[in-house]
Amino acid sequence: MIILGIICLIAGFLLAIPVLWTIGIILVVIGLILALMGAMGREIGGRRWYY
Repeated sequence: MIILGIICLIAGFLLAIPVLWTIGIILVVIGLILALMGAMGREIGGRRWYY
């Protein structure tokens, strides 16, 4: 999800599409939160690891 967010950020920046830029930021933030929660050992959606 983090990689998809970075791709959306780059595409939104290069193509000057603000909606794509916003979606990219949201995806990166959600991906980082899920990665941090998974690293702490918390189950997310019934899965111990998220990747």
